[in-house]
Amino acid sequence: MTSVRRLLALPEWSGQVRVLAGAAGLDAPVRAVRAVADPAAGHEAGADELIIVTVPPRPADWRVDALLRRVVDAGGAGVLVPCGPATGAGGAASSGATAGAEVSRATSLLADRLGLPLLGAVGGDPLDLVVAARLLLAEPEIDRARLVLAAHRAFDNRTRSPEDVVRELADLLGVPVALLDDRGAPLAGEIAEPGAVRVDEFVPQRAALADGLLLAHPALLPHPARPGLWLVAELRGTAAARAEIVPPALAVAAAAVQRWLLVHRVELERDARARTALLGDLLRLDAEPSAQLRRRVADAGWQLGGWHVGLRIGAVPALDLVPWTAEISRVLRAEGVEAVVVEHGEGWTGWTTFAQEPTPARVRALAARLRAAHRKLRGSIADHMGVGRPHPWPEGLAGTVAEATDAARLAATRPEAGFFLQVDQLGMAQLLLEWTRTDTFEPAARALLAPLRDQPGDLLRTLSAYLDAESSIAETAAVLGVHRNTVAGRIDRVERLLGVDLGHRDERLALHLACRTVTLPGR
Repeated sequence: MTSVRRLLALPEWSGQVRVLAGAAGLDAPVRAVRAVADPAAGHEAGADELIIVTVPPRPADWRVDALLRRVVDAGGAGVLVPCGPATGAGGAASSGATAGAEVSRATSLLADRLGLPLLGAVGGDPLDLVVAARLLLAEPEIDRARLVLAAHRAFDNRTRSPEDVVRELADLLGVPVALLDDRGAPLAGEIAEPGAVRVDEFVPQRAALADGLLLAHPALLPHPARPGLWLVAELRGTAAARAEIVPPALAVAAAAVQRWLLVHRVELERDARARTALLGDLLRLDAEPSAQLRRRVADAGWQLGGWHVGLRIGAVPALDLVPWTAEISRVLRAEGVEAVVVEHGEGWTGWTTFAQEPTPARVRALAARLRAAHRKLRGSIADHMGVGRPHPWPEGLAGTVAEATDAARLAATRPEAGFFLQVDQLGMAQLLLEWTRTDTFEPAARALLAPLRDQPGDLLRTLSAYLDAESSIAETAAVLGVHRNTVAGRIDRVERLLGVDLGHRDERLALHLACRTVTLPGR
């Protein structure tokens, strides 16, 4: 059923017709539209009929008041009158005038009291408004078909960027449009309430707003692990009346975004294959790189000179690696780490380069930044991360990457370390750990830590993380995801239960080895 609000959303009406009064009745049904030249004519208004006066009334014309009462008595839908700019002294148009100046305040108050929409048409021919309204009443699908046809013309088979698609669709619909990523953040365009879209449901959606609604359509690649994008149109005020005809146009535009995603994905996969092949050639390098290999490295923007620190990131299970490479680089840059990141096996291999040999302090600072990046990636993209030592020149790249890979393999079994390990963290303790894997040491380790068993607060895991973090309360709290005061309280309880002083290095070493022993996978 067409309503007054729906008529206001017609392209021919939008921008030319405004609500002067009686906004409470905008949702009244409209079954017919009649044009009259004289508001004082003795015709009878019909039920659900909208009366359009084609001749501008005189200022403060009492006949408009009489027409409003007749329409209300008949159960009509509303009245539309032509309105020009207000005039000042001498009949000249006033520069600050607004549309609807011929309708008196008394007439507007009467329309509000009756709850009858009083509309004003500014410019144009009122008969054109009659024709557009009657076309909609005669065939409601005409507006939908016209919009869909315009969408197909706008989004032909040419590949358009998401920014172009959003801009074209916003112009076509006359409403705000945005493209949202899998977190609900705008990639192109802007809307007021992107959080109303359920980004975890890859189906067309409709979300109610205070004064309208959001329509969202997914744009997906044919891959189950690919994060989805959503094309969203924000319909507020009178535009909300077009909610039934916008979805097909939204689907056409979403197909244009999907076409861009497919083309972009092909380019990403081609680049990924080239990067992976180049990385393989570098890791197999056992002599000075050839001129051709150096040219390929230069074309990729990689650096072979200087000191390299390798890193290895294990991906969460069943993750499609290619689309997430750029996100990993973005998170690393946000933490101040400029690194090469390459899809490699079941995760990513990468490295960052120093012009000069880094001091131990700079390496520790780098490890801290990488740990912070890992916390952001952990769970959604990354599963575990390992970091190697600094090694110089092209021949050192394979060495630091191998160390990072070994560290990552160990990190995958170390929840108490936050699934993050740097090779320098292993040192002598890692060698001693081999001795702790004996049948003699394991029972002693379990007996030593027995008082922590079945105690509230996960004391064993807290102690293990605390010792791995070199007795840092803040680092332990970050790994465990609890407040630092909580960690301090737990450590105090551990010391009292075990009767030890964690400030004593020998006792710390014994407890560290014992924790490593009892927390090994399978034990």
